[in-house]
Amino acid sequence: MAKLVSKVYGDALFAAAKDLAAIDQAYEEVTALRDIFAENMDLRKILNSPKISREEKAQIIHTIFEHQVSDMLMGFLITVVNKGRQAGFERIFSYFISIVKEYKGIGVASVVSAMPLTKSQEEEIEKKLLATTEYHQMEMNYSVDESLIGGMTIRIKDRVIDSSIKTKLY
Repeated sequence: MAKLVSKVYGDALFAAAKDLAAIDQAYEEVTALRDIFAENMDLRKILNSPKISREEKAQIIHTIFEHQVSDMLMGFLITVVNKGRQAGFERIFSYFISIVKEYKGIGVASVVSAMPLTKSQEEEIEKKLLATTEYHQMEMNYSVDESLIGGMTIRIKDRVIDSSIKTKLY
Protein backbone atom coordinates (compact mmCIF):
# COMPACT_ATOMS: atom_id res chain seq x y z
CA MET A 1 0.00 0.00 0.00
CA ALA A 2 2.82 2.43 0.89
CA LYS A 3 4.42 1.82 -2.49
CA LEU A 4 1.13 2.62 -4.24
CA VAL A 5 0.73 5.85 -2.25
CA SER A 6 4.26 7.00 -3.08
CA LYS A 7 3.71 6.18 -6.76
CA VAL A 8 0.36 7.97 -7.02
CA TYR A 9 1.57 11.12 -5.28
CA GLY A 10 5.05 11.02 -6.82
CA ASP A 11 3.58 10.70 -10.32
CA ALA A 12 1.17 13.56 -9.62
CA LEU A 13 4.00 15.80 -8.43
CA PHE A 14 6.09 14.90 -11.47
CA ALA A 15 3.18 15.66 -13.83
CA ALA A 16 2.60 19.04 -12.16
CA ALA A 17 6.29 19.94 -12.30
CA LYS A 18 6.48 18.88 -15.94
CA ASP A 19 3.38 20.93 -16.85
CA LEU A 20 4.93 23.99 -15.23
CA ALA A 21 8.36 23.32 -16.80
CA ALA A 22 9.73 23.26 -13.26
CA ILE A 23 11.23 19.78 -13.02
CA ASP A 24 14.71 21.01 -12.05
CA GLN A 25 13.37 23.37 -9.39
CA ALA A 26 11.02 20.72 -7.99
CA TYR A 27 13.87 18.19 -7.96
CA GLU A 28 16.09 20.51 -5.92
CA GLU A 29 13.30 21.39 -3.49
CA VAL A 30 12.17 17.79 -3.05
CA THR A 31 15.74 16.62 -2.49
CA ALA A 32 16.13 19.23 0.26
CA LEU A 33 12.75 18.32 1.77
CA ARG A 34 13.64 14.62 1.80
CA ASP A 35 16.76 15.43 3.79
CA ILE A 36 14.85 17.72 6.16
CA PHE A 37 12.20 15.09 6.86
CA ALA A 38 14.82 12.34 7.26
CA GLU A 39 16.82 14.37 9.78
CA ASN A 40 13.97 15.96 11.75
CA MET A 41 12.28 13.35 13.94
CA ASP A 42 10.26 16.00 15.80
CA LEU A 43 8.65 17.21 12.59
CA ARG A 44 7.74 13.64 11.64
CA LYS A 45 6.27 13.01 15.10
CA ILE A 46 4.12 16.15 14.91
CA LEU A 47 2.87 15.35 11.40
CA ASN A 48 2.06 11.75 12.33
CA SER A 49 0.43 12.54 15.66
CA PRO A 50 -3.26 11.61 15.78
CA LYS A 51 -3.79 14.33 18.43
CA ILE A 52 -3.07 17.12 15.94
CA SER A 53 -5.77 17.88 13.36
CA ARG A 54 -5.06 17.90 9.64
CA GLU A 55 -5.75 21.63 9.56
CA GLU A 56 -3.12 22.23 12.26
CA LYS A 57 -0.64 20.01 10.42
CA ALA A 58 -1.27 21.92 7.19
CA GLN A 59 -0.70 25.19 9.05
CA ILE A 60 2.57 23.85 10.49
CA ILE A 61 3.76 22.85 7.00
CA HIS A 62 2.76 26.26 5.66
CA THR A 63 4.55 28.10 8.47
CA ILE A 64 7.76 26.10 8.18
CA PHE A 65 8.10 26.05 4.40
CA GLU A 66 6.24 29.22 3.36
CA HIS A 67 9.21 31.05 1.84
CA GLN A 68 11.34 27.96 1.28
CA VAL A 69 9.49 26.13 -1.51
CA SER A 70 7.56 27.04 -4.64
CA ASP A 71 3.80 27.57 -4.58
CA MET A 72 3.36 24.36 -6.56
CA LEU A 73 5.27 22.31 -4.00
CA MET A 74 3.56 24.05 -1.09
CA GLY A 75 0.18 23.16 -2.58
CA PHE A 76 1.36 19.58 -2.99
CA LEU A 77 2.53 19.34 0.64
CA ILE A 78 -0.75 20.75 1.93
CA THR A 79 -2.75 18.34 -0.28
CA VAL A 80 -0.81 15.35 1.03
CA VAL A 81 -1.44 16.46 4.63
CA ASN A 82 -5.13 17.14 3.95
CA LYS A 83 -5.46 13.63 2.52
CA GLY A 84 -3.79 12.18 5.63
CA ARG A 85 -0.83 10.74 3.70
CA GLN A 86 1.96 12.73 5.40
CA ALA A 87 3.50 9.55 6.84
CA GLY A 88 4.56 8.78 3.27
CA PHE A 89 6.42 12.02 2.59
CA GLU A 90 9.88 10.44 2.53
CA ARG A 91 8.79 7.58 0.23
CA ILE A 92 6.95 10.02 -2.04
CA PHE A 93 10.04 12.24 -2.23
CA SER A 94 12.33 9.28 -2.97
CA TYR A 95 10.00 8.01 -5.68
CA PHE A 96 9.78 11.48 -7.26
CA ILE A 97 13.57 11.80 -7.26
CA SER A 98 13.92 8.40 -8.94
CA ILE A 99 11.45 9.23 -11.73
CA VAL A 100 13.13 12.58 -12.37
CA LYS A 101 16.46 10.78 -12.71
CA GLU A 102 14.89 8.32 -15.16
CA TYR A 103 13.35 11.21 -17.11
CA LYS A 104 16.73 12.96 -17.34
CA GLY A 105 18.58 9.76 -18.30
CA ILE A 106 20.52 9.46 -15.06
CA GLY A 107 21.17 5.91 -13.95
CA VAL A 108 21.93 4.94 -10.38
CA ALA A 109 24.41 2.10 -9.97
CA SER A 110 25.55 0.38 -6.78
CA VAL A 111 28.92 -1.31 -7.15
CA VAL A 112 30.08 -3.63 -4.40
CA SER A 113 33.63 -4.95 -4.71
CA ALA A 114 35.74 -7.28 -2.61
CA MET A 115 38.38 -4.58 -2.13
CA PRO A 116 38.53 -0.82 -2.65
CA LEU A 117 38.69 0.24 -6.29
CA THR A 118 41.15 2.76 -7.68
CA LYS A 119 39.87 5.95 -9.25
CA SER A 120 40.77 4.65 -12.73
CA GLN A 121 38.87 1.41 -12.08
CA GLU A 122 35.81 3.40 -10.97
CA GLU A 123 36.02 5.57 -14.10
CA GLU A 124 36.33 2.47 -16.32
CA ILE A 125 33.27 0.86 -14.71
CA GLU A 126 31.25 4.05 -15.16
CA LYS A 127 32.37 4.34 -18.80
CA LYS A 128 31.32 0.71 -19.52
CA LEU A 129 27.96 1.19 -17.83
CA LEU A 130 27.28 4.31 -19.89
CA ALA A 131 28.20 2.41 -23.05
CA THR A 132 25.95 -0.57 -22.26
CA THR A 133 22.88 1.21 -20.91
CA GLU A 134 20.49 3.84 -22.19
CA TYR A 135 21.65 6.36 -19.59
CA HIS A 136 23.48 9.58 -20.43
CA GLN A 137 24.92 9.98 -16.95
CA MET A 138 25.55 7.63 -14.02
CA GLU A 139 25.31 8.24 -10.30
CA MET A 140 27.77 5.75 -8.87
CA ASN A 141 27.72 4.35 -5.35
CA TYR A 142 30.72 2.26 -4.37
CA SER A 143 31.12 0.03 -1.33
CA VAL A 144 33.36 -2.82 -0.20
CA ASP A 145 32.25 -6.27 0.97
CA GLU A 146 35.19 -8.52 1.69
CA SER A 147 32.90 -11.57 1.85
CA LEU A 148 32.73 -11.44 -1.97
CA ILE A 149 36.32 -12.80 -1.89
CA GLY A 150 37.00 -11.33 -5.33
CA GLY A 151 35.15 -9.67 -8.18
CA MET A 152 32.14 -7.41 -7.77
CA THR A 153 28.39 -7.00 -8.06
CA ILE A 154 26.71 -4.15 -9.89
CA ARG A 155 23.06 -3.22 -9.35
CA ILE A 156 21.09 -0.83 -11.55
CA LYS A 157 17.41 -0.73 -10.56
CA ASP A 158 16.31 -4.38 -10.44
CA ARG A 159 19.14 -5.66 -12.65
CA VAL A 160 22.15 -7.30 -10.98
CA ILE A 161 25.44 -8.29 -12.57
CA ASP A 162 27.27 -10.62 -10.20
CA SER A 163 30.85 -11.54 -11.03
CA SER A 164 31.92 -12.26 -7.46
CA ILE A 165 33.89 -15.33 -6.51
CA LYS A 166 31.55 -15.89 -3.57
CA THR A 167 28.64 -16.54 -5.93
CA LYS A 168 30.69 -18.85 -8.11
CA LEU A 169 31.70 -20.92 -5.07
CA TYR A 170 28.15 -21.39 -3.82
